[in-house]
Parts: sequence; C-alpha cells; structure tokens
Amino acid sequence: MKKIKNTFIIIFLSLSINSNGQLAKIDLYPEGLECLNVIKQKIDFDESGRIYRKVANPQIWYYPSSKLKSSKDKAAVLIIPGGGYEALWIDKEGVDVAKWLNGLGISAFVLKHRIPYWEGKECRSDVALADAQRAMRIIRKNSKKWEINSKKIGVLGFSAGGHLASTLSTHHDQGIRRSNLEIEKFASRPDFSILIYPVVTMKHPYVHMGSRKSLIGNAPSNEIVEYFSNEMQVKADTPPAILIHSDNDLGVLVENSVNYYLALRKHKIPAALHVWEDGGHGYGLAKGQGSIKDWPIICQNWMIQRKLIN
Repeated sequence: MKKIKNTFIIIFLSLSINSNGQLAKIDLYPEGLECLNVIKQKIDFDESGRIYRKVANPQIWYYPSSKLKSSKDKAAVLIIPGGGYEALWIDKEGVDVAKWLNGLGISAFVLKHRIPYWEGKECRSDVALADAQRAMRIIRKNSKKWEINSKKIGVLGFSAGGHLASTLSTHHDQGIRRSNLEIEKFASRPDFSILIYPVVTMKHPYVHMGSRKSLIGNAPSNEIVEYFSNEMQVKADTPPAILIHSDNDLGVLVENSVNYYLALRKHKIPAALHVWEDGGHGYGLAKGQGSIKDWPIICQNWMIQRKLIN
C-alpha cells in the first residue's frame, strides 16, 4: 500500500507541472495575514503578458530546475518583478526570467508580493519587505526537499523590484529565534543579489519619485527615507551583488546602481557593475534590443565566477 501511495505522489507531482514549467503556487502566510487589507485582486495585460495591478494573496510561484540531479550545486533565485510599487510585471520580469534561470540549472521562485500603493497607510511601507523576507524563509526551510543548496539562494529584482531586492539584502536577519512560528526562525538573508535597473535610493536627487510615493508616501520622515535608501544601509553582511543599468535610463537614474556599488566596495563586499549606453528602462531580458541584450550572458558569467553555477 505504501509503494502505491508513493507512486501516486510522484505521478501527482509530475502532472502538477504546467506548460510554463511551474510546479506550485505557494501561499506566503497559511497562518493568515498581518496588516490585512481587503483588496480584490486585479490583473491587466499588455504585449509583455500579465500585470498584477492589485494583489490580495501574496505567493511565490515555484519553477524547479531539473538540469542538475544533485542538490550539491543547485542554486535558487527569488525573482521580484518591477512596477513602481504600484503594479507587478509578473510575466516579463518574473515568469520569463524564471525560464531563463531554469535553463542555467537554477530553480526559480517568482514573488507575487503585496503592492504598497494599494495598502493602508499603517502597513504600506512594511508589506513588500515582509513578503520578501517570508519568501526567502520558505525557500531556505524547504531547500533540502526542493534539492537546493541552502547557501546558494539569491534574489533578483527589476526596477522597484530591484529596490525590494536591495532592501532584502540590507534589511535581513538570521532568523527570529523568539518567534512562535517555526518558519520565522529561518534566515531571510539572500546569499547574492542581481539588481537590474534597480531603484535603490529614496533620497533626492536620484530618487524615482513614483516608487517613493507608493512605498513611503508624499511626506515621509527623514528617518524612513534613510531606512529605505539602501545605499546607506549596506553592512558587512550585505551579500555580493551584480548591478545592470543603462546610462540612458531616464526612468531610474544610473546613480542608483553606481552608489550601491560604491557602498558595497567601501565595505569590501564582492560586487560587479555593468553600465550600457543603450537600453533605457524596463527591458526585461532585452532579447534583440541592441547591446543590452547581452546582460543575461554577463550575469551568467558572474554566477560562474562566484561558483553559484557550473
């Protein structure tokens, strides 16, 4: 009977992988949400695919890689799409990127986090970071089951998703030991970060005002501005990073990446910065878009150099 049951589980899991390579959608808070806001989920579409305008149930979407049979060297990446903290370009800067990472032998998790713009004032600046931290804890807790190297779990973010990725990289913990929830005892620190045309600062003159207003409002205190200006929050345990940006990005100025790179360098944290003349903003994987199309290859080589992939 046990043999039959195990066979059924294997068949069920294999059938659960949809045509996009997605195995599961995992709720971040099975115990229920803190800062609960009654929001009806809203999805829009453009030529790039789905855009979440409102998120009611934060999740990670799991895209496992079957390229490596052993968990010894299998890395994983939490992908955070952009959208100015007002929306999530879930396909262009999420699902499409997960498929690319799968091709490199990396398991991927797309974060569908709560969107600050639509949250109540008391929770607005907290929900996205809380969701990213919980996502990282879930991946690390299940690393053995999902055949992931628990010391090779990174984060990749685009634009405002890059801000959240850099926030996670600078505002993490090694687990909350006093928590009553077992999941909270796992570390939320990424082991590396990949930041693509990221928003990093909340300070003038380089701030992206749309992201700032969505995250911390129209008249934030100096304290909260500095808290979310991640170039000011780099510490000795901030993970290594590669930053990708375009000099002609008029949406998010290149100084966001430059200043984060300099902060990492100041703390002697391994970092790479690549700035292209072309590309602008919001190109995702940038297929067929001039020289910027090479950024995934540059990133792949960086991961090889860092011994994250073979």
